[in-house]
Amino acid sequence: MRIQDTPEEWPVTATATPFTGNKTSVRTDEVEMPDGSRAKRDYQVHPGSVAVLALDRDDHVLVLRQYRHPVRQRLWEIPAGLLDIPGENPLHAAQRELYEEAHVKAEDWRVLIDLYTSPGGCDEAVRIFLAREISVAEGERFEVSEEEADMELARVSLEELVRGALAGELHNNCLATGALALRAALSGDGVDALRPADASWPARPFDA
Repeated sequence: MRIQDTPEEWPVTATATPFTGNKTSVRTDEVEMPDGSRAKRDYQVHPGSVAVLALDRDDHVLVLRQYRHPVRQRLWEIPAGLLDIPGENPLHAAQRELYEEAHVKAEDWRVLIDLYTSPGGCDEAVRIFLAREISVAEGERFEVSEEEADMELARVSLEELVRGALAGELHNNCLATGALALRAALSGDGVDALRPADASWPARPFDA
């Protein structure tokens, strides 16, 4: 039997939005269960995100350190950002984030892995790209603000990121998932077997 997620939608008999924020909101759905009963489910409505694991010629990953207020920590992360425009091509969004956060461009792009960050309480879908053949981008650096103004940049070996994630020292989900996925790809069929950068994404359909 092939283990594969499948689309399914239980009937929603009522819905409300008790909170609307700048980028996300909270929704309460009354859902009809298979036995006919009804239950309320609260969850965050999220536009979706992209992240980039950028790998240089020395097999080092570009990472950044940023303060994250909800968890009261400075986390090492990979470049990432929201899908701000409905229907936006996720590759274009990933290229923008890599430029804005690291002033870097890449020649080779692949889909590394797709995931839901917390499907029990949020509908956020994330696509993590692998970017290779990276170099400094042309033009002036993008002007950052707020938490991003205090970011640190570094290049760290893939093995160090895998070790740190497994040791409980690195906690960002995109960094940990991306590093472990790349290690699995390298140990398996190789990165050339990864999906192309324009692979379909049912969780967040996009324009070509």
